[in-house]
Amino acid sequence: MEIYEKDFSIFKKEDQDPLTEADLILHQTIINRLAEITPDIPVLSEESANEELQNRMTWDRYWLIDPLDGTKEFIKKNGEFTVNIALIESNTPVFGVVFAPAIDIIYYGGKDIGSFKRVGGKEAIKIQTKKKTTGIMKIIGSRSHQSEEFKQFIENYPNAEIVPMGSSLKICLVAEGVADLYPRLGPTSEWDTAAAQAVLEGARGQLEDFSTGKILGYNLNKDSLRNPHFLARS
Repeated sequence: MEIYEKDFSIFKKEDQDPLTEADLILHQTIINRLAEITPDIPVLSEESANEELQNRMTWDRYWLIDPLDGTKEFIKKNGEFTVNIALIESNTPVFGVVFAPAIDIIYYGGKDIGSFKRVGGKEAIKIQTKKKTTGIMKIIGSRSHQSEEFKQFIENYPNAEIVPMGSSLKICLVAEGVADLYPRLGPTSEWDTAAAQAVLEGARGQLEDFSTGKILGYNLNKDSLRNPHFLARS
């Protein structure tokens, strides 16, 4: 937040995605802290060096983190960015934490423990996806990435309300029943979704491959960490 509240430098990665000093500081801080808490569990981060990724296919249990999800929202200073931390076991996110520091909201949970939301210093409340749609369907749209595929998708719901949001907060809004659907028909990587998927599954929802309907799995492809297009729903 100290970096967020001042002028900061913006760099470009090899894929031209933006990067700030906050991404790098958070990356190292979280890795160091997880090493203290769980020294026997390896960590995979969006900002991990290529050589750190070579052994990941041998891991059955590891932390998967996105130190700063929604860098474009961080740069715009609209508050819609998060820190994502997920515990992966047997290719499945079993526990996740999604923290939005600018608005002081934290979501956490997993399929076997339920999911929760805590705002500021208030007591955490249990959250759950919508049991059924009543009235106007609410569909989450990306604040920065509305693709042509998304526009075509919402043509199937002419009366839907489009709710714009950034980062993995989009999945969390489905988890807490604020929205009905979040179709992601653009590029994402595994660290973008793992923590929020755990929260969604703890809230009785699911994140499924848009083409096959199968639940998203992790660390299954040695050549890529890209996700397929997906749908988050109750």
